[in-house]
Amino acid sequence: MIASNKKRRHFLLHNSLFVMLLLLLVILLGYLAAQVRWQWDVSQNARNSLSEASLEIMQNLPGPVQITAYATEQHPQLGDIRKIITDFIALYQRVKPDVSLTFIDPTEQPKLAQNAGVHVNGEMVITYDQKREHLTTINEQAFSNALLRLARAEEKLVIALSGHGERRLDGNANYDLGEFGKQLRTNGFYSQSLNLATEQDIPANASMLMIASPQVDLLDGEVDKLLDYIDRGGNLLWLVDQESLRGLLPLTEKLQLTLTPGVVVDPQAEQLKAPITFALGANYGQHVITHNFDYITVFPFARQITINENAEWSSVSLVEVAQQGWVETGNLNDEIVFDQATDIEGPISIAVALTRNIQDREQRIVVVGSGHFLANTYLGNGSNVDFGINLINWLTGDEELIVIQPRATLDSNLILSESELTFIVAGFLIVLPLLFLLSGIMIWWRRKRRI
Repeated sequence: MIASNKKRRHFLLHNSLFVMLLLLLVILLGYLAAQVRWQWDVSQNARNSLSEASLEIMQNLPGPVQITAYATEQHPQLGDIRKIITDFIALYQRVKPDVSLTFIDPTEQPKLAQNAGVHVNGEMVITYDQKREHLTTINEQAFSNALLRLARAEEKLVIALSGHGERRLDGNANYDLGEFGKQLRTNGFYSQSLNLATEQDIPANASMLMIASPQVDLLDGEVDKLLDYIDRGGNLLWLVDQESLRGLLPLTEKLQLTLTPGVVVDPQAEQLKAPITFALGANYGQHVITHNFDYITVFPFARQITINENAEWSSVSLVEVAQQGWVETGNLNDEIVFDQATDIEGPISIAVALTRNIQDREQRIVVVGSGHFLANTYLGNGSNVDFGINLINWLTGDEELIVIQPRATLDSNLILSESELTFIVAGFLIVLPLLFLLSGIMIWWRRKRRI
């Protein structure tokens, strides 16, 4: 009897100690949960987390960001639109706590909505550093691009040479760069065409000049204006195709470059079911433009660019292609095979960046041996648009904004049949509770037998 009482007291003490430790653990876990925030995104494509590009953009916004959402309590199609906006902005608030969100009902306060220039229910007005952006689309790509425009210190003017059949930044033809021009506007740039035959000079407020594959020869006077622009320290993006230089040979001499005739042939592209005349960019030089850029780019009908040794320019080869390919100097309509006597063996440099110090500033120039890579037809291939935007950011002096452009994410849907749903419900609501009950009864019965 005494042994039985001692066993009961020991058992009671053991259980009491267990309960106390359990309560202490629960209190400790509750305290840690209140003090420490930790999240794990298990969605298929990290839909509930910001991309690396968006995180880098947030780092370029040191000050507070105010967001005013003009939204009613309920939206006819979206339902509780305020909750949708709140949950979306919370992704950014986790990274940047000084992102504030305020709601205004446009039906109750129409004057405020009118003064703010709001036209859509759910429209957001983002304010940063006394600059504003309006947003009517709720997704990461649109919102992060709006922040990118706000992060830009000032609008940058991109001048595009015209009058010689160049690729147009506002053109819709397959040959043109209209889609890339839209991307530039999305990122806070604005462009303007310039015909040097009718204009005296390149505007002083231009951040850079772009020459995009002219189709007819420039006049000698126009070439002189371009060379003078370079001599004054102007920044330049020159897209060169495999055709004639159209009177711009003096520009290659000024930049100490050699543009080899012929088209780059890349057998690796053929292995990936792409034309053999599409050079695949995967090897990039050490440069701000290509820093952490680990993506494929596609350069159709590219030509080789060779950097000549000189003391005036600091130069970097940005892209090398065709590791097992060559520069084809023969007729592309004939059988394309490597001819050791006339062709140039890879790897081939097709894009270069040049810098020099002039007038107490750094002059920046990029020459790319393919205008096709930014054309409407080919812009969607690989990460061409990202590489193109990085080029423009660097040339205009905004290298801190060089990031991979954020993209809207789409999650997969999980669709279950009625029988599968029934099986899951039965398992969680019936089978598992019964298993727990039976295990509890077994434990109780065994402990009772010991006593």
